[in-house]
Amino acid sequence: MAQAKAEVLAGAEFIEWSAEEARRTYGLVIPARNAEVLQLTLREPVGPVAAFAPWNFPINQCVRKLAAGLAAGCSFVLKGPEDTPGSPAELVRAFVDAGVPGNTINLVYGDPPMISGHLIPHRVIRKISFTGSTQVGRQIGAMAASHMKRMTLELGGHAPVIVAEDADIEAAVKFMVLQKFRNGGQVCTSPTRFLVQQKVFDRFVEKFVKQCAELVVGDGLDPATEMGPLINRKRVDSVSELVDEAVSLGAKLCTGGNRIANKGFFYAPTVLTNVPIAARIMNEEPFGPVALINPFNTLDEALEEANRLEFGLASYAFAGSAATVAKLGKGIAAGMVSINHLGLALPEVPFGGIGDSGVGTEGGAEAVAQFLATKFVTQQTIGG
Repeated sequence: MAQAKAEVLAGAEFIEWSAEEARRTYGLVIPARNAEVLQLTLREPVGPVAAFAPWNFPINQCVRKLAAGLAAGCSFVLKGPEDTPGSPAELVRAFVDAGVPGNTINLVYGDPPMISGHLIPHRVIRKISFTGSTQVGRQIGAMAASHMKRMTLELGGHAPVIVAEDADIEAAVKFMVLQKFRNGGQVCTSPTRFLVQQKVFDRFVEKFVKQCAELVVGDGLDPATEMGPLINRKRVDSVSELVDEAVSLGAKLCTGGNRIANKGFFYAPTVLTNVPIAARIMNEEPFGPVALINPFNTLDEALEEANRLEFGLASYAFAGSAATVAKLGKGIAAGMVSINHLGLALPEVPFGGIGDSGVGTEGGAEAVAQFLATKFVTQQTIGG
């Protein structure tokens, strides 16, 4: 419940930020070579947008698309998630109640391939905005490109966390347990591959496992609950398979690794250490409550592992010295790097990835720019 309330409040903040950004969709006056020529660039809305939102943040993932696009002057056909249909419907109702014309935001549900196959090629649609898995994102991107449509793709991740030996271990554990198990780990920016320097490895694991084991898992409506169930049985089975395979290959199970009470879709917060690189979970996004913790000796080793995968969405690091912080900030290949605190997903900062994690951004001043086209106008004075 606390996380749901936080999502709604964050959504409201993002809408407010985007509305203010509408005041700043500036063009340019470009100095001309001829005194009688005026050269201008104008920023115009790209046109109607087909937006596809996922279930894991049914308010914020819709808001990130709608708010920025509306600020730019675009209309929408929003394909809502079937697993969490109520929240987007009420969000659109709120926009209409606030005065957005009724035909500006159009909400549809249904078979995803059928809807995308109709909307993306349609001549009216000028831009595609999609949040979801890398696998589906590739298909959406290929279809959009074949029809010369602009696109913003926010896809999967496999976020590394580098913990240097001079880091504040208590702070690192506190921040990362909070971030790892938020929404049951069903978050594209969820920290997953923890790389901890050998000198502090045992201490970090001990504290991390202790806090994980103390998390209260249960009914999301209970104020005491810190983590609820996964979205469905398919997700539980997928996480279970990944964990079991890693353990069979030699990973050490420190806590969790099982369904809770064998009912519902509850899966225990899980920690695996010394996980082989060959394990699927080290290469595929688990999208669940599983932390993988491996040791490293030098920062170069940690950076090599952090950058090994083609994913490049979120990343995290903890270190004490300015030199180490600078090396990590420059060396990690990702669209977002948060060092010594949790500083991602604010309305005023960029949100997006590189490589297999997507194209474009959904935050900060760049978010509105994704929905604007630049028109160049050059004019010469005729006569007196």
